[in-house]
Amino acid sequence: MSGSILTHETTTTLRRTGATGEITLSPGRAARELCLKRGEFDLAVHIGRIRTVPDDYDDRRGGRRVTRDEIERIRALEGFPETLRESVRTVGTTEGAALMAVAKARFTRLARLGLLVPVRFYVNRYRAVVWLYLADELRQFAGEEMNAAVLKGRTPEGLRDQLTEGVDLRPRNWRGRHLGFLLRHAADPWTRAAAVAALLGSVEVSAAVRDPYERSRLNRFRPVPPAHATPGSPAARLVEEIMTAADPDEIDWLHTNLAAEMKAARRYLPAPRPAFRPVPSPPDGEETRHEAEETGRLCGLLGRLWRRDP
Repeated sequence: MSGSILTHETTTTLRRTGATGEITLSPGRAARELCLKRGEFDLAVHIGRIRTVPDDYDDRRGGRRVTRDEIERIRALEGFPETLRESVRTVGTTEGAALMAVAKARFTRLARLGLLVPVRFYVNRYRAVVWLYLADELRQFAGEEMNAAVLKGRTPEGLRDQLTEGVDLRPRNWRGRHLGFLLRHAADPWTRAAAVAALLGSVEVSAAVRDPYERSRLNRFRPVPPAHATPGSPAARLVEEIMTAADPDEIDWLHTNLAAEMKAARRYLPAPRPAFRPVPSPPDGEETRHEAEETGRLCGLLGRLWRRDP
């Protein structure tokens, strides 16, 4: 029994990848060897703490694997695994404010102004967006002397004006961070273009990519939204809203980048389209059935008109 289990574990989680034949591990196996929960592992990959390589068998879907050498590199770091787990610890507003020794209201203002960049989000049961931040980044921000003015005392006038106007840069900053992750792991120019297109609405994508076959190919490589929600549900619509650029300058920037990525994608591999199949011509001296019926109809019509002519 134990022999069967070991054989199954090896064939499903260990694999030789690429031209060098490196031994690689599946994400689940790598997470266990690094003493991480799966969510912690995914975040560590997202922020570059763990290096991955494309999965030869799942490359087009964005599948990734971890080399054995990378596992050993991380396990050899000082303080493993506590240091690694702490580097991917996320906190919400309440815990983040306590970590920075500021009031929750001030923490929220700093986040809305874009000074604190969320790394994740989810929609809770009350359909409210909960933003999560890296604890490491919050400690670093609070420890820098240049940030003392916004951490204590009255918020500077220019920043207060932005808050009065309703500024909230949390969704935009998250999109920028998420796009960077998608581009770093893009397998080819088409997946890069699809990553940029994923942050634009369908109208903007259609304006930038007019060829329907190219848009179809972009949709094929469109990355999966990071937050899970039932399709068509209010939570799913809220996730889609966060995923989609809203500010005109952000849309223009993404539009320009999509145009550049599409040029590279077309050079790399033109979008497939149906092959042209010419209609065979009828043999010489023969009419097709359609032509014969059409000729008969016209002759009948002329005959009726001739009989009516006085």
